[in-house]
Amino acid sequence: MSDIASTNNAPSYWDSDKHRRTLARRHAADKRLQFYGLAAIGMAILLLGILVTSLVSTGYVAFVQSKVTLEVPLESSKIDANNPGAANYRVIVRNAFRKLFPDVQGARNIRNVDRILSSEARFIVRDYVVANPDMIGKTATLELPLSDPFDQLNKGVIPSQVEALTRREIGLFRSLVNRNVVSVEDGRTVVQIDAFVDPQKVLPDNLAFGDYSPIVKEGMRTYFLQRGADTSDSLLAPDAGDALKAYVEANPDSIGKTVQVKVPLAPAYDAIFKGEVPMKTNPRFASDEQIKAFNSLEIRGLISTPFNTELFVNSDSRFPEQAGLAGAIVGSFYTLLVCFLISFPMGIAAAIYLEEFAPTNKLTNLIEVNINNLAAVPSVVFGLLGLAVFLGFFGLPRSAPLVGGMVLSLMTLPTIIIATRASLKAVPPSIREAALGVGASKHQVVMHHVLPFAMPGILTGTIIGLAQALGETAPLLLIGMNAFITSAPGGILEPATALPTQIYSWADSPERGFVSRTSAAILVLLGFLVAMNAIAIFLRQRFELKW
Repeated sequence: MSDIASTNNAPSYWDSDKHRRTLARRHAADKRLQFYGLAAIGMAILLLGILVTSLVSTGYVAFVQSKVTLEVPLESSKIDANNPGAANYRVIVRNAFRKLFPDVQGARNIRNVDRILSSEARFIVRDYVVANPDMIGKTATLELPLSDPFDQLNKGVIPSQVEALTRREIGLFRSLVNRNVVSVEDGRTVVQIDAFVDPQKVLPDNLAFGDYSPIVKEGMRTYFLQRGADTSDSLLAPDAGDALKAYVEANPDSIGKTVQVKVPLAPAYDAIFKGEVPMKTNPRFASDEQIKAFNSLEIRGLISTPFNTELFVNSDSRFPEQAGLAGAIVGSFYTLLVCFLISFPMGIAAAIYLEEFAPTNKLTNLIEVNINNLAAVPSVVFGLLGLAVFLGFFGLPRSAPLVGGMVLSLMTLPTIIIATRASLKAVPPSIREAALGVGASKHQVVMHHVLPFAMPGILTGTIIGLAQALGETAPLLLIGMNAFITSAPGGILEPATALPTQIYSWADSPERGFVSRTSAAILVLLGFLVAMNAIAIFLRQRFELKW
C-alpha cells in the first residue's frame, strides 16, 4: 500500500521540468512560424505596394493630356464642302496657331513655335470638319493636343532648364581650381595659361589678324595632356583668344616666346566658380523663345489638362501625345474570345472523359502526366509551336487574333482541364448514385447532374486561365502581334496587337512620353486582370454549394 501511495505521489512527466522545457520550445516554434508567416505576408504586401506606387507615380500623368484652346477659321475658300477631307489642314491649323504669336519674328523662330502644337492636330481638325460640314465658313474653337515635349513640360515631368555641365566637365574644372590658376578679374572668371605665341600664326606686322584662338587652346590643353587633345576646349570662353590678342598687341616682343596670360572661361564655369548652378535650356526644346511662347499660352489661360480620352479611343501612334490603347484592347478581346471558344469546350470535354469515362491504364496515366507537365511549360514554347505550325505549316495570317487565340488556347487548356477535373471530383458520389438509382444513364448523370454542380469551379478555373493568357507576351511576340497597328482590328483575321505586346512596344520606344504611357498601359492591364479575378471570386462565392 505504501508503495502504491508513493508511486501515485511521485511527480509525473507532465509536471516535470523536461516537459515544461519541451512545451516552451514548442510554443516558441509556433510563435516563430507565425512570425515567419506574417513577415512573408508583410514582405509580399510591401513589394506589391512598391510596384503599384511606382506604376501610379509614373503613369498617372498619362491619364491627362495637355491641350491648347485654338480658334480655327474654317474658310470655305480653303475647304471644299463636297470633299472636306481633302483640304490642306496642316496650313489651316498652322496659320491659326501662328496668330497667337504676332510678335514672333524670323522664319526659324516661327518654325520652332509651330512645334509647340502636335503635328497630329491637323487630323483632329479634319475629322471635326468631316463630322460637322455645316461648320465650313465659320470659326471653330477646338482643344488641340500639344507636342510631347510641351505636354511633359506642362505636367512637370521634364524641366525647361537643366544643369549646363556634366560631372566630367565639373571634374575638369575642379582640377584647374586645385592648381590655383583660376581667379576672378573684372567680374569674369579667368584661368592663367602658358601660351607659346607662334610667329607662324601671329605675324609681327599684322597683330590684329593673328590666329590667337588655336594658341589659347593649345595652352589650355597642357593642363590635360592625359585626357585627350580637345578635352579642355569647352572650358574656354568664345572670346578667350581676344585676351591673348590684347596682351600681344601690348607686348609685341612676346612673339616667338611662351608667355603667361589670363583668359576668360565659358559662362557656365564662371557661374560655378561664383557658387551658382549653371543652367541651360533643356535640349528637348529648340530655344528659349520657344519656351517663352509656351509660357505666354499659359499666362493667357489657353492651356488645359483634361482627362486623356485618347488613351482609350486612339490606337498606336508614333507620337506619344496621340498614342492610345484602343487597338490593343480590341485585339486582346478578339484573342481571348478565340481562346475561350477553343479551350473552354475542349477543356471541359477532355476533363469529363478523363474523369468519368476513361479507363485507368497506362495510356490515360500518360495523358494525365503530360497534361500536368504542359501546365508548367514556359509560354515561349507555345509561341514557337504556333509559329511553326499555325504560321509555317498552315499558313494562317501573321499578327491575327485568330492565331494568337489558338496559341493561348494551347496554354490555357491544361489549366482548364485540371480545374474541371478537380471540380468534378468535388461533387459528392451520392449525386451520382442517386441519379443512377432513378434510372439515369452514365451520360445523363454527368451532363444533367455532375456537370451543373461542378460548373462554378469550372468557371473559376477558366477565368483564372484566361486572365493568365491575357498577360502573356512571349507567345504573341513570336507570332508577330507586336506590329505597328494604327487602327483597331475589325475581325479575328485582321492584323492586331494586344495589351502585353503594346506595353512591350512602348517600353522600347525612345520618346519620353511613352514612359508614362507604358506605366498607364500596365495599370490598365492590371485593372483587367483584377476585374477578371474578382469575377472568378464572385462566381465561386455566388454558386458554391455546401455539401
